Amino acid sequence: MAKSLNTAVLDEALNYVKNNATKLVLCSGEPATYNAATTNFGSGGNRLGDVALAAADMTLSDGAGAGRKATVAEKIITVDVAATDPDKADHLAVVDDTGSALLLVNIPDIPREVLAGDNIEVATFDLELSEVT
Repeated sequence: MAKSLNTAVLDEALNYVKNNATKLVLCSGEPATYNAATTNFGSGGNRLGDVALAAADMTLSDGAGAGRKATVAEKIITVDVAATDPDKADHLAVVDDTGSALLLVNIPDIPREVLAGDNIEVATFDLELSEVT
């Protein structure tokens, strides 16, 4: 029996992220919850810094294969967590502050060591959903 999934279903999921995301958070370690993503590293959370996200920062289009994607615009995140030693920035979290929800976690291309005051350029990246196989 063949499987199929209308691209409108994929768009609905991506539009939920697009329309509800309020921040892109640079994290040290993978946050498992909204609180972990938004609580500072060193205070029990993973957050190193964040930048505002709006619906205009994401564009929906066809994915690389069968599916759909949301492309997130390039952003600059200033590390604002005081640290005496470099902390590894190895995850990005997209959160919804209004609903206190962790929407997704992504791994940036190059994990790096960061210090408070560093400006980290987060290159454009895709959130891709594939059709069923």
